[in-house]
Amino acid sequence: MRAEKQLLLDEIKEKIDGSNGFIVASYKDFSAARAREFRDHVAEAGGEFEVVRKRVFIKAALESGIEFDVKALGGHVGIIFSQDDVTQVAKSTVKYSDSNEKSIAVLGGQIEGEFCSAEEIEAIAKLPSLPELRAQLLGLFEAPMSQTVGAMQAALTSILYCVEEKSKKD
Repeated sequence: MRAEKQLLLDEIKEKIDGSNGFIVASYKDFSAARAREFRDHVAEAGGEFEVVRKRVFIKAALESGIEFDVKALGGHVGIIFSQDDVTQVAKSTVKYSDSNEKSIAVLGGQIEGEFCSAEEIEAIAKLPSLPELRAQLLGLFEAPMSQTVGAMQAALTSILYCVEEKSKKD
C-alpha cells in the first residue's frame, strides 16, 4: 500500500475510533455548493461529513473491528462522524435528505458501539431529542404532584369558606 493511502486509512480509522458513532451514507447529484451546504448542515448538529473511497473505509472499519457488507455500500459513499450526540447528527442527515430530493441515502452506521441498519438510524432520527425527552419525563412526574397539590388546596379553601360562612351567621 502506498504511503498516501496508508495515511488516509490511518486518518479514517482514527476518526472511527475517536467518534461516538458514525453514519454511512451514499450521495448523488452533489455539486460543490450542495456538498458545502450539507457539511454546514451537519456541522451545526455536531457532525463532520467526509467523502471516502469504499475500499479505504472498509479496510479502516475492519481494522477497528467493524464489518460492513460491501454490496450494501452502493454509489458514492460519505461518512458522517459525530463527536457528541449521534442522534442529533442522524436527525440532521435525515432532515437534509428529506428536504433535498433524497440526495443523501443512509446506508447504516454505528451508534455508541452498536451497528445500526438504515431503517434503525431513520427510526432513531424520528425520536425526540434528549432535552425533549427530559421535559416529557419531568412532565410525567410533575402532573400527579400538581393534581395532589390542587386537591389539597381545594380542601383547605373549602374549610376557609365554611369558617367564613359560620362567622357571618354568628
